[in-house]
Amino acid sequence: MSTTPRVVIIGAGIVGANLADELTARGWDRVTVVDQGPLPLTGGSTSHAPGLVFQTNASKTMTAFASYTVEKFTDIDVDGAWCFNQVGGLEVATTPERLTDLHRKQGWATSWGVEAQVVDADECVRLHPLVDRDRVLGGLHIPTDGLAKASRAVVALARRAEARGARFQGSTRVTGIEQTGGRVTGVRTPDGVIPADVVVSCAGFWGQELGAMVGMDVPLLPLAHQFVWTGQVPELVGRNDELTEASLPILRHQDQDLYYRERGDSLGIGSYAHRPMPVDLRELPQGDGVGEESMPSMLPFTEEDFAAQWEQSQLLLPSLRSSKIDTGFNGVFSFTPDGGPLVGEATDVKGFWIAEAVWVTHSAGVARAVAQLLVDGRSEVDLHGCDVHRFEEVQLAPEYVSETSQQNFVEIYDVLHPLQPRLSPRDLRVSPFHARQQELGAVFLEGAGWERPHWYEANAGLVDELPAEWVPPERDAWAGQFWSPIAAAEAWRTRTAVAMYDMTPLKRLEVSGPGALDLLQRLTTGEMDKSVGSVTYTLALDEAGGIRSDLTVARLGEQLFQVGANGPLDHDHLRREAPEDGSVQIRDVTGGTCCIGLWGPRARDLVQRLSADDFSNGGLKYFRAKRARIGGVPVTAMRLSYVGELGWEIYTSADNGQRLWDVLWRAGQDLGVIAAGRAAFSSLRLEKGYRAWGHDMTTEHNPYEAGLGFAVRKQKDGFVGSRAVAALGDAGISRRLSCLTIDDGRSVVLGHEPVFVDGRPAGYVTSAAFGHTVGRPIAYAWLPASATVGTAVEIEYFGQRIRATVAAEPLVDPEMTRIRG
Repeated sequence: MSTTPRVVIIGAGIVGANLADELTARGWDRVTVVDQGPLPLTGGSTSHAPGLVFQTNASKTMTAFASYTVEKFTDIDVDGAWCFNQVGGLEVATTPERLTDLHRKQGWATSWGVEAQVVDADECVRLHPLVDRDRVLGGLHIPTDGLAKASRAVVALARRAEARGARFQGSTRVTGIEQTGGRVTGVRTPDGVIPADVVVSCAGFWGQELGAMVGMDVPLLPLAHQFVWTGQVPELVGRNDELTEASLPILRHQDQDLYYRERGDSLGIGSYAHRPMPVDLRELPQGDGVGEESMPSMLPFTEEDFAAQWEQSQLLLPSLRSSKIDTGFNGVFSFTPDGGPLVGEATDVKGFWIAEAVWVTHSAGVARAVAQLLVDGRSEVDLHGCDVHRFEEVQLAPEYVSETSQQNFVEIYDVLHPLQPRLSPRDLRVSPFHARQQELGAVFLEGAGWERPHWYEANAGLVDELPAEWVPPERDAWAGQFWSPIAAAEAWRTRTAVAMYDMTPLKRLEVSGPGALDLLQRLTTGEMDKSVGSVTYTLALDEAGGIRSDLTVARLGEQLFQVGANGPLDHDHLRREAPEDGSVQIRDVTGGTCCIGLWGPRARDLVQRLSADDFSNGGLKYFRAKRARIGGVPVTAMRLSYVGELGWEIYTSADNGQRLWDVLWRAGQDLGVIAAGRAAFSSLRLEKGYRAWGHDMTTEHNPYEAGLGFAVRKQKDGFVGSRAVAALGDAGISRRLSCLTIDDGRSVVLGHEPVFVDGRPAGYVTSAAFGHTVGRPIAYAWLPASATVGTAVEIEYFGQRIRATVAAEPLVDPEMTRIRG
């Protein structure tokens, strides 16, 4: 008798079928897949999916998902009929801006191991003869892209899963999730309860309803997207037989928000150029109302929304002038606030998982990751950008989800800068210093709902005072967006005087109670049982030794710790791991507190004139914390610095925040105090070699590869991941996060660019900035360990090779004399 968990997958579309296949391939044979629609075409998004699989993406994770989908679907068929037709992919440019961006995308592909090439207009026409040579400037060709026959793949995957013991059950609507003691026990249907130890919702745009059954917010928005099939296209007649259906590459015309796929002697055309069309699920047929003649995912075609796109299609593909639109529909699928999938387990109901907002392109990759999470406890691919718990509470509001998801629909094919902020909604979260920052002309960008100053126009006059060696070079148009030379002046003042940084948006968690110490000891690599006032930089690992997060833990009392975290995922992780006996309380105190990073060689002069407490080196040593008063404001001061200068993170309650800012500002005028923003901060932190989790390292990396072995206490055992890292060390690793300096002193890269060693792709850039102190651009990159200090490399930036050199780190103050002074 099988002892594997009983799994119920809700949704028999491309994600659910893939997951059943992945689970049964790993030996889990008690798997039931239910769907409210009839099998195999259940009426969800899979039923009408156009099937274009484009692998290239700015996200390494999303590219890995798509590449696995290609690999898997290439190897399956239904009675000899293909599930993946590897016709290749072609994205054409009709503007110089788009052609330039295609070079950027080619860089992404190279970074993530996908073959891609930017080709000229003649090659575009050779690859896709229907394209008008005079309208295109070039294109991006990915030979391994192609067409997925989603409806057929579902049949192939279901057959394979059923052969291993899975059961598929159609026309079965889920009416509730059974649970006992905070854990799922089954799925309720009109025909009774199906027992389950694990329930996974793969319900697509129905995912919100399923999540609501366990009190889980699923931040997705169903939107309609237009798709048409043309009639016969003369130039396609006789090109394909019934088996292949298509031989031309899938085509994207992103300058007009259009894509095309071949089917026999006709073309399918999809458009994102129309107005967003949110869908009210209450108006869609469900349960007995679903059938081949009534698919809830296929809404009536609104011809007026497609008129302009039909004209644009005829311009790019003149042969369409001899054709007409045969059929069309508005197909429903899911969008999210940041465009990523939603994967994860409910916080309060164990065993209830979701895998939603997943397109056919990424379906196999997401399913494999979820199967690995369930069977092995971890995914081999980093999932932080897909985790459903990545959003802040304010981002779960239906109004926020609706507006941002619609915005993502509108912008899906736009050329977007990595720093480009959304224009709306804004001012959702502001620190207590916001009014003062506005008075100083802060230029705000947005992150996780927070308004974050990147530089201050009040400091513009300092640019003229910069010493010659601090004057930054002119940037190219791309790197110059959302940047100002004022950042150089702010970095200069930080290094030479004193600056105030708003650190309020950084996540702060309060962990308290008699079990707090034991919890943190178990979850971190550092020693937590230190004296009150200690501060420890540490790592949270998964069982395989991958870096789940990096944390700064301050012991403020015997049973009270403040954890400086990276975001909501850390909060969710601590809550899950906390004992059920109530001996640990975990609170997110970010919104009720605020923080000023006061850093620079004059920082002590400033603080000491405002406080009777001892801020001398002996009175508050490096990586220590204490409660004090500054200008009468009660604060917690931590001797930390992420810019590599003397100073403190100074915390107080939100109601005291503006007063704290004001007393520091007034008292520091004769010391040259300024307010400084994230642009200067990012430059200074890279000069010190400080890592940013989620960019420089993830669960795919271990501490020694990432240069963080010092944060693992060798004498400590029993923490999560301890066995995995016990045998590791700095020696014997095959790859390393390396510091690069760019040789020409002016070319600023931004991240995700491929790095070449000996002329071959060997790694990719994680973080980059201009190092104002060292007077040259800096990049951190994952490279083979053989690329030691002094190794010459090249970074590909928009198709051009930029020379760089592996450098010893940190670049500034390696002896730590400034920060410890």
